[in-house]
Amino acid sequence: MARIKTSKQEFKRQRDALARFERYLPTLLLKKQQLQLELRQVEIDMSKLSDEETRLRRKLADWIKLFAEPQPFGQYLKLEAVRYGELNIAGVAVPTLEQVAWQETVPDLHHTPSWLDDGLEALKVVLTLQLRRRVLNEQHHLLSAELRVTTQRVNLFEKVKIPEARENIRIIRIALGDLQAAGVVRAKIAKAKAVGDGAA
Repeated sequence: MARIKTSKQEFKRQRDALARFERYLPTLLLKKQQLQLELRQVEIDMSKLSDEETRLRRKLADWIKLFAEPQPFGQYLKLEAVRYGELNIAGVAVPTLEQVAWQETVPDLHHTPSWLDDGLEALKVVLTLQLRRRVLNEQHHLLSAELRVTTQRVNLFEKVKIPEARENIRIIRIALGDLQAAGVVRAKIAKAKAVGDGAA
């Protein structure tokens, strides 16, 4: 640890720094807690989405082989637009999936297989789930990164800055006390000399 000055100005500076650290730490702890809760919710949402994808695959398993037949799905269904939003969570801007717009053309019932309508609907669901997964992955990434930084700051304050400031204050207080005691002793010696010189 670097040697600190043992002056009254340094004492005040260290006390102000300690007060600042102690005032800021609860905010950081609250942010950390909020990020942990939000991250947990995103993980729950990801798990639900995974379960939904599994259920959909099981449901489609019986007739998925029909997709092997060459069909021009692109002429009946196109992803027209994806609208993303933004949500502020504990100071972190995370993306949200607001809307998915499809451009759909009704297939000719006489020239297309009967399962095509169901197949197109299933394709919409699968693609929407993929978009939702991408957004949740991005949310998880951003919240994890912010939680890591916030945790580092909390640790810095709790384990380094606050103990360091307290120790510096203790050292300065002792040094100032010693200087004050030495001043009193010098004053008594000077007074004793002055009284002794006056008697002679």
